[in-house]
Amino acid sequence: MVEKAVAFASKCHEGTCRKGTQIPYIVHPLETAVIASLMTSDQEIICAALLHDVIEDAGVTKSQLEKEFGCRVAQLVMEETEDKTKSWKERKSATLKHLEQASEEIKILVLADKLSNLRTTARDYLLMGDEIWQRFNEKDKSQHAWYYLNIARLLSELEQFGVYQEYKTLCEHVFGKIYE
Repeated sequence: MVEKAVAFASKCHEGTCRKGTQIPYIVHPLETAVIASLMTSDQEIICAALLHDVIEDAGVTKSQLEKEFGCRVAQLVMEETEDKTKSWKERKSATLKHLEQASEEIKILVLADKLSNLRTTARDYLLMGDEIWQRFNEKDKSQHAWYYLNIARLLSELEQFGVYQEYKTLCEHVFGKIYE
């Protein structure tokens, strides 16, 4: 099933690159799946990590995912999907609100996704400094800090995983000392 999800996601993201880079977009879902696999061996969660952006960015429907990968994978992807008709702040606020009550499996997906994003941001922040924020729709670094630091707080139940500790370390690197 994982190999099928890799092929499906590769096809969906074919020809696209990560924002502000020449890195093929598929690298992000692949990395997200690897990070998720460090926290769980559940193949459906790993598949959802691979597919987490196909509805949001590639026009795939929930019913297509259900047909290809089953109801659970489709539901996991839906819970990780943002409503792109809303503003950045509305989308991020909705994600944070959802995380207050989310299952551990959703929190694993979110941590995997956000850590992958933060790794890219931290690497490019070293090279570009605050100029990096110009590549995003939301250009205010403090808004990104608000979002990523709240993600850290809401995912603290995953602190036993090394990837959570990496997430916190990268937050400190990019945004400054975080609260305990």
